[in-house]
Amino acid sequence: MKTVTFTEFRQHAAACLNAVEQGETFRILRHGKPVADLTPIKTSNSVPSWKRCIEPITLKGISVSDMIMKERDEYGR
Repeated sequence: MKTVTFTEFRQHAAACLNAVEQGETFRILRHGKPVADLTPIKTSNSVPSWKRCIEPITLKGISVSDMIMKERDEYGR
C-alpha cells in the first residue's frame, strides 16, 4: 500500500487511478491523518448478478415453478 497526501493525490489523480486499475492500493492522508483507502474493486464475474443464470429451486425433486403450475391446474386458477 502506497501512502499519498491529499494534495499529491489531487495533482496525480489519473496516475493513481491507473495504478489502482493495475491492482495497487493507496492510503490518502489529510494533515498527516489517514482519511481514505483507494483500492481496486474485486469482481469475480463481469456479468451483473441480476443477469446471471441461477439454478431452479426444487422441493421433493420438483421445481417450485412446476409445483405452482400443478397446484394452479388442480384448483382451477
